[in-house]
Amino acid sequence: MINANALKKGNVIRHDGELCLVADLQHVKPGKGPAYLQTSLRNFRTGRSFQLRLGSSDSVELVALIRRPLQYSYYDGSFYVFLDPKNFDQFELPPEMIAEARDYLVEGSDYDILFCEDRPVQIELPSSVNLKVVEAPDWVKGDSATNVRKPVVLETGLSVNAPLFIQEGEIIKVDTRTGEYLGRA
Repeated sequence: MINANALKKGNVIRHDGELCLVADLQHVKPGKGPAYLQTSLRNFRTGRSFQLRLGSSDSVELVALIRRPLQYSYYDGSFYVFLDPKNFDQFELPPEMIAEARDYLVEGSDYDILFCEDRPVQIELPSSVNLKVVEAPDWVKGDSATNVRKPVVLETGLSVNAPLFIQEGEIIKVDTRTGEYLGRA
């Protein structure tokens, strides 16, 4: 148990028996009354976010997270399957846990998975990934008067705006936080 004032963004706490990620927090000192901590929590089991107000003297149960590198194997239609290359254990992650990461998963690549009490709770993407261009429309000479971009489709189905010179079959680097083209890989 720790004091609520010691909480930080990214911590995992147990609230009402459920594991919750501290997505955001603010220290609030109103003009009248005691100071409090306004937190935005995300339940790992349901994926739902909610607000929780904690007093400065409240205590919360902090839960330790373990980071393990796992290799993405495949999507079987209902779960994303990851493999531990050390002991070949398989972990099935539900689509709700993968949500934003889906467009950046490449079979055979390693990703950090956060575990809490031997259960996967969240995937952490690298800041950028290299993806192959599978569709790139042709461009006409003279279209390049300014920094013009065209939509290209990547191997994961993600569509990004890339410079006109990018061709089908090339590998490009994409920022996983913004989904923007960063350059050739």
